Amino acid sequence: MNKQIVLEKVGQRIREIRLSKGLTQVELVARMEITTDPNNISRLEAGRSNITLFTIYRLSVALEVPMKELLDVDIPN
Repeated sequence: MNKQIVLEKVGQRIREIRLSKGLTQVELVARMEITTDPNNISRLEAGRSNITLFTIYRLSVALEVPMKELLDVDIPN
């Protein structure tokens, strides 16, 4: 399995959910209640950064969705 594909799929899912909530990356960062730069969200959504479990948790709280919804992606074998 290609790590890059996993990162890209999860990043796309995060972006889809963020946009469905009508949030900008800056607004999402503000809701996450952690010190991070909106550029980090951009890198996550583009699949250019490895996401930590804690970040997935903070994203799920900020987006008001279960953590599993952020990871609900189809990964080719």
